[in-house]
Amino acid sequence: MASIPPVMGTAGSPPQSVERITRIAQDYEYNPAVPLRYWLRTAATLNREAQIYEREGHDEQAYLLLFRHAQLVLVHLTKHPDSLKDSQVKKALVAAEKLVDANLRKLEALKPRINKRYDRYTQVMRDRQSRKLSTEVSFTTEPRDRVIDPALTGVAKPLEAGENRDLAVRLAQSELTRRATVRRTQEQGDDDSRRAAGVWGNWEDALKTNDRGGDDLSQRIQNIRSNIGPAPKANVARQKPTAPDIPPRVSSAYKYPTVPRQNTLEPFVPQAQIAIHDKNAERQPPPVPPPKEHIAPSRASFVDGASVEPPALPAKVSSPPPPPEKSPLPEAQSARSNLDPASYTFKPSAYLENGSPLRSVFLPANLRTQFLSAVATNTQRNLETCGILCGTLVSNALFISKLLIPEQTATSDTCETTNESAIFEFCDSEDLLMLGWIHTHPSQTCFMSSRDLHTHCGYQVMLAESIAIVCAPSKTPDWGVFRLTDPPGLKTVLNCTQTGLFHPHAEDNIYTGALRPGHVFEVNGLEFETVDLRPKN
Repeated sequence: MASIPPVMGTAGSPPQSVERITRIAQDYEYNPAVPLRYWLRTAATLNREAQIYEREGHDEQAYLLLFRHAQLVLVHLTKHPDSLKDSQVKKALVAAEKLVDANLRKLEALKPRINKRYDRYTQVMRDRQSRKLSTEVSFTTEPRDRVIDPALTGVAKPLEAGENRDLAVRLAQSELTRRATVRRTQEQGDDDSRRAAGVWGNWEDALKTNDRGGDDLSQRIQNIRSNIGPAPKANVARQKPTAPDIPPRVSSAYKYPTVPRQNTLEPFVPQAQIAIHDKNAERQPPPVPPPKEHIAPSRASFVDGASVEPPALPAKVSSPPPPPEKSPLPEAQSARSNLDPASYTFKPSAYLENGSPLRSVFLPANLRTQFLSAVATNTQRNLETCGILCGTLVSNALFISKLLIPEQTATSDTCETTNESAIFEFCDSEDLLMLGWIHTHPSQTCFMSSRDLHTHCGYQVMLAESIAIVCAPSKTPDWGVFRLTDPPGLKTVLNCTQTGLFHPHAEDNIYTGALRPGHVFEVNGLEFETVDLRPKN
């Protein structure tokens, strides 16, 4: 379920019809033995990725993910055995169904655009073939009409991640700033709406009215489900290049911690994603921030784009004021304005062992150093510490922009997160994907222990590109970036029921490096924020 097919319609790839995209969207394996809460988190990840692809103009990929989300929720998850056991899980499932109801309107809007582009492409191909045949019969000196191939018109320029790191950094910083500005504007608008509606001080009672009308929604869901089409058979092997991974078969006997911990907490379904935003409003270019001095990445420097007025000059000065800074050249302004994510797409930089592509992950080069500095006290006390790598999707690549250090307990060989709800609330409020995790081995070498392998399953089953960074500051090598192999690693660990802290697995090739070579690229200049949720001593 975690593997995402390559972006449709990129340069070198002809447009696809809605019919074919729909078939690909249903080409995955579903395992009802996996707890419903894991499936709901996977569905939320699919929806968040679809929103980004839609904003960037990748209609085919957005349609694929939205359809897969709807098919998964309506055909499978509503019949999951856990849907009747836990009231909290059932509540989250209802929220997921409401999200599908909103997304179906998006699918209807995308469908004609995709089919129109596909029809134009096929017509051009027919015309081109016809001209080729006529040219072979008779030659003419008349100039041929210039044929514009719709498959290449308005399509993002494909880029090699390793050869375009600087562009990737500039592109990500520009887009992250724009999204933060849009998010703040929307939050301010929501606050103003609540005040205007008179529910600011009593919002819980006012929002209770939103629960009404459930019967009508249920009827709509039933009607929609009948039009989704036949569901794929469970546990049936598919074509490897497009078939996503089977989600985890979690053993209740396994007691060691995970990140996030595998417990019965309420699945987190972002409510903010239910609203449909105006696509054109969100794609307005961000305002160019005024020049400012470089400071260490922080929430203030990364999020707040407002300028601060300098203090007034004194009445008399002994020397002339410094000359104003030169305005940027028109070329520079043009370069900034051209950093549109829809104008580029990064090619897959590596592949799983089953042939599925992996999108590039850009890792700030100084993230590891800042993490070790933040957890130095624990390391000196021979205690493990973990952090969560959060980020977002830009131009078909994943960028790590937040290092989240959650509340946790630790020993010399373990670390376990607590208060997981704070993790999901933070990711939802910042519109973030969980791209992996990082942790220390204070006295051990740099490797993935059996505990680490089981922990990483929770990430990689939701997102195939997820990574695990291990820091062993007292050893050589002192760090590494890893992922589970697939096959055999992912499924081997998912099916493992052993409970020891350090236990062997039947397969040898369980995990592999993800950096040099791999789908992870270290880059300089990519700003990120460290958010420490641990209580202050």
